[in-house]
Amino acid sequence: MIKSLFSASVAAAALLASPATAQTVAITGGKVVIGDGSAPIEGGTVVLRDGKVVAAGSGIAVPAGAQVVDASGRWVTPGLFAGFTRLGLVEVEAVNETNDASASRGEFSAAIDVTPAINPKVSAVAVNRAAGITRAVVAPIAPAAIFAGMGAVIDLGDDYNAVTKGRAFQFVELGETGSAKAGGSRASAFLEFRNALIEARALANGQRGLPAHPHDALLNRQDAAALVPVVNGEMRLLVHVERAADILNVLKLREEFPALKIVLVGVSEGWLVADQIAAAGIPVIASALNDLPSEFEKTAATQSNIGRMKRAGVTVAIGMINDSDAHKLHYSPQYAGNLVALQRVPGASGLSWDQAFAAISSGPAQALGIDAMLGSLKPGRAGDVVIWDGDPLELSSAPVAVMIDGVQQPLDNRQARLRDRYRTPQEGALPKAYDR
Repeated sequence: MIKSLFSASVAAAALLASPATAQTVAITGGKVVIGDGSAPIEGGTVVLRDGKVVAAGSGIAVPAGAQVVDASGRWVTPGLFAGFTRLGLVEVEAVNETNDASASRGEFSAAIDVTPAINPKVSAVAVNRAAGITRAVVAPIAPAAIFAGMGAVIDLGDDYNAVTKGRAFQFVELGETGSAKAGGSRASAFLEFRNALIEARALANGQRGLPAHPHDALLNRQDAAALVPVVNGEMRLLVHVERAADILNVLKLREEFPALKIVLVGVSEGWLVADQIAAAGIPVIASALNDLPSEFEKTAATQSNIGRMKRAGVTVAIGMINDSDAHKLHYSPQYAGNLVALQRVPGASGLSWDQAFAAISSGPAQALGIDAMLGSLKPGRAGDVVIWDGDPLELSSAPVAVMIDGVQQPLDNRQARLRDRYRTPQEGALPKAYDR
């Protein structure tokens, strides 16, 4: 059952829910954020049943027999969706035995599926869950080839059933990283990319009785087979590009492979070609704070990038590629909040509060084509709900309760215990070690 959620003397009060029993929960009185870009609703209600959202908004009746949670004075939002990560693949980056993000000495590339490597018990899962992250896009790192393999969407629940959707997308590196892996030039990388799609299409044709996969193919059969659903438009293709010219080259690929469902990742110079991205209807998972030319392909980087793309009509989500993306997903609301603050800077382009929150909730789900399942508090979506003690885009705010699929999650984690252990050191013996 669910008991009193909030206590003035307890920073993260307990919401006691039994995951083994079906139940209806009504969270009432809070400032409700749907997560679809609409404005927050004062005094709203969220109703969950059997792990799904039934209703959310104002004037929602509380079902008979529902267990009621009073969220007065709090914010109630969908769980945050980390748009691009390596969460669950890495514990300590410098320790090879704990790092499964890349198979640098393996024989396969596109055929790699990260699902078996995801560890729901890496310490970063609990830390980010306590910060309100409930779902994450998890991508491999490209090995020796430009194709990294197939990524997944996971939840951050306190169990071993992390994978929400395996083989959710294929990930490929272009730009500077791709050129390095393809022999040292962008021309080589794009040729390798195009050739791989041609070979996958040939394999697909062979399956339909048309000319088969050629014997002199550069891709092994497993890698080519993994790209068949990509060229058929059945699997999304996440492409890491930063430079405006590279973005345009990716868009041109749609002329030869019209079924491709491309999602651009990184996109530091996207604002320069925002009209073309919008016209192509291609969503973007962008890095929010690339504002310095840290690489030559980012010479036009600006914090106004996302705001300008949004203004041009691009569907934008926030991701964290190569930005502590295995550990610090909890930076996402800070990044979103910074984009809100940019609106106050003369000459800068940011996002409204509603747009910024959507960029870390429904935005990633929309980019991956799963927004009918995840990312918002619309009816039928997964019951991922976070109750906050303040504005979730403010650094001073924190979750007081996190639910994933309608199940209350623990907010405890090793870092919090270390903080509490040494917060007020006393003279004498050190505190005893943990029991577990």
